[in-house]
Amino acid sequence: MDRVTAERDQYRKLYLEMLELCRKLERGFVGPKREKLSPGDAQVTMSLLGMLLGREAANAAPPVVEEVRVHTRQKPTGRRPLPDDLPRVDLEVLPLEVQRGGLDAYDRIGEDVTETVEWRRASSVVVRMHKPKFALKGRDRTAETKILQAEPPELPIPRCIAGPGLLAETIVRRWLDHMPLHRMERMFARGGLPLSRSTICGWHFALADLVKPLLTAMWQDALTAPYLCSDATGVLVQAREKCRRGHFWVVAAPERHVLFAYTPKHDGAAVDDLLSGYKGTLVVDAHAVYNHLFKSGDVVEAGCWAHARRYWFKALETDPDRARQALAFIGALFILERAHATAAPDQRLAVRKLEARPIVERFFAWCDAEVDRVLDETPSAKAIGYARNQRVALSRFLEDGRIPIHNNFSERELRREALGRKNWMFLGTDEGGDVNAAFTSLLASCQLHEIEPGAYIRDLFCLLPSWPARRVLELAPVNWNKTLEQEDTQQRLAANVYRQVVLGEIDEHRTSK
Repeated sequence: MDRVTAERDQYRKLYLEMLELCRKLERGFVGPKREKLSPGDAQVTMSLLGMLLGREAANAAPPVVEEVRVHTRQKPTGRRPLPDDLPRVDLEVLPLEVQRGGLDAYDRIGEDVTETVEWRRASSVVVRMHKPKFALKGRDRTAETKILQAEPPELPIPRCIAGPGLLAETIVRRWLDHMPLHRMERMFARGGLPLSRSTICGWHFALADLVKPLLTAMWQDALTAPYLCSDATGVLVQAREKCRRGHFWVVAAPERHVLFAYTPKHDGAAVDDLLSGYKGTLVVDAHAVYNHLFKSGDVVEAGCWAHARRYWFKALETDPDRARQALAFIGALFILERAHATAAPDQRLAVRKLEARPIVERFFAWCDAEVDRVLDETPSAKAIGYARNQRVALSRFLEDGRIPIHNNFSERELRREALGRKNWMFLGTDEGGDVNAAFTSLLASCQLHEIEPGAYIRDLFCLLPSWPARRVLELAPVNWNKTLEQEDTQQRLAANVYRQVVLGEIDEHRTSK
């Protein structure tokens, strides 16, 4: 009988493994779905959570669990007004009778105004810089003549054919719009400007050297933050016979910087290069490459409840009852976090200790009770194993109101590289990965602080060549709005003739042939 039972258990184990493999294969073809329960399942899990937390105990105050609300999209009420900062051209259309009889024969009794958006083709403009030479009148003809000529305005790349506006446009299109160089080459050609992809690539390498001091200052500032969020993703790098694999990292100091880095390998040495000297809390996904950081105690690990939840979503098909119980616990934590997302850290910590801590304790007690009831290597066993191994890290958010309960911030930012590699497919060199990471850091930080990326990169290129090195952090997106208010900054930008041309402050002059 024992042999029959063992064979049955082994068969069931193989059956569940096959179900999991089929599910992974389906996700590979169809794409990942959002980890969200249907409204009906969500209501059931909330009811189940109430039962698991023992609300029937008269002397126990239950945690506050909000009802799951189903959001419905509202019907549009009409056309949205167009932004006021768009340029406008006013045209007047007169009836034929008025045109024939003249305006003097009619009284204007009102008007209707409608707005239609049109598109003007973006175009390049050549800035011809005239530098006249002067010699002093009445000079001694026998003496050496002193020739006076003004120095040309500085460029982001010395002696380069491109000005700051064009260079900024190539940066934004390549790493914000994810446009490969061959497409950018064709785009400029359609506009009448022949630019080879090798020329644009050379510009970007030179510009990466220009912004390197700024990126170094941003990294140093980020490493002083009380907590950081980090994650990584792979990328192909061109090689002679077969593409090898490199890695993009994101290190985010929420509310200050979003920083990217590239390393050829995904190992502890790469982590040490990125986070050298950091002391604080690191929110990560339990990958082994971070483990050595936590041995000294200088860096404290904070776990990600979104990762813990993901394991249980994978178990829904093979073990729905147990998965729903776990998702009920984790879902209650996320509901509490959303309800107090805008609260001060101290207030958020008080709520966590009062309402979230009982949920966490009951969840881990439930995991301990269920660990011997699930089959090895099944999705439920992996979910329970992940949670129990990460118990301390997952409980870290109960000690500090600033620490998030998940690592979704860095994962969302890392999608930039995931979306980019779908367009440009692979990196040409490791050095190209460093250039990519440099400008992706600036663009992501711009969007974090709601700064228009194109204008920021253009003005940054106008200021950086002569900006004092000791004040370089003032040019970071986190300080940009305050820096723009300074009189010195305004004078430097106003004196840049290339910026004046881009903004239309200098009229275009067309020479006749």
